[in-house]
Amino acid sequence: MHKWLYLLVAIISEVAGTSALKSAEGFTRLWPSCVVVAGYASAFYFLSLTLKSIPVGIAYAIWSGLGTALVAVVAWAFMGQRLDLPAVFGILLIIAGVLVLNLCSTSATH
Repeated sequence: MHKWLYLLVAIISEVAGTSALKSAEGFTRLWPSCVVVAGYASAFYFLSLTLKSIPVGIAYAIWSGLGTALVAVVAWAFMGQRLDLPAVFGILLIIAGVLVLNLCSTSATH
């Protein structure tokens, strides 16, 4: 169970770091830059813990897929980014792919 918690923390950390990139303004603003560095450091640390028990291809697919979808939602909700119907459809396809990996594939077990 810890492996999935570690992966969730890695995803949330990566989303936080990526979401702070715009506010960091090319690393010219201290606190947003600190969030970026801390977010990515935490993301890679917890991803490395995840890889002890989940195959790298599966863990990375889930991490990057859900991270991409969540960053798009955060940008829409907090940064005023517009999401049109094809973007929403694409995000739903990413989430569907992650669900197929977890619910239907035996590759996710080690």
